[in-house]
Amino acid sequence: MVQRVSTGSPFEQKFGYSRAVRHEDTVYVSGTTGYDYATMKMPESVGEQARNALATIDKALRQAGASIEDTVRVTYYVGDASYVDDVVDAVGAVFKDIRPAASMLIVKMIEEAMKIEIEVTARIGAAKS
Repeated sequence: MVQRVSTGSPFEQKFGYSRAVRHEDTVYVSGTTGYDYATMKMPESVGEQARNALATIDKALRQAGASIEDTVRVTYYVGDASYVDDVVDAVGAVFKDIRPAASMLIVKMIEEAMKIEIEVTARIGAAKS
C-alpha cells in the first residue's frame, strides 16, 4: 500500500507532487523549503527557513505514521556556502541525537528568497531500534 501525504502547500497541487509518500515502513519526504504556510511568507534568515522546513517535514512524517526522530537519511540543498554555519546550528539542534546519514549540497535555488531545501527519508520505528 502507498499513502500520499499533503501538508496543504499550494505548491503540491501546482507542481503535482506529494509532500511525503509512505510505502510499507519507509516514508520519503519531498524537498521542503522554509515557507511559513500559515502566512505564505518566506523568512529572511536561513536558520528560520531551516526550522520551518523541519517543522513541515515533521508534520508530514507524523501524518504518515512516523516522526522526525525516525529519519534515516537527510539531504540539505543550500543556496550559498556562506549559509552553512547557520544551517548547521538549526538542523544540528534537531538531528544531533538522531544522527541520520546526511549530505549537503550548494545549489542554485528556484527563487531568490529560498535559501535552503531539505529532503528526508524515514523508517517507521527507527527511533526505537
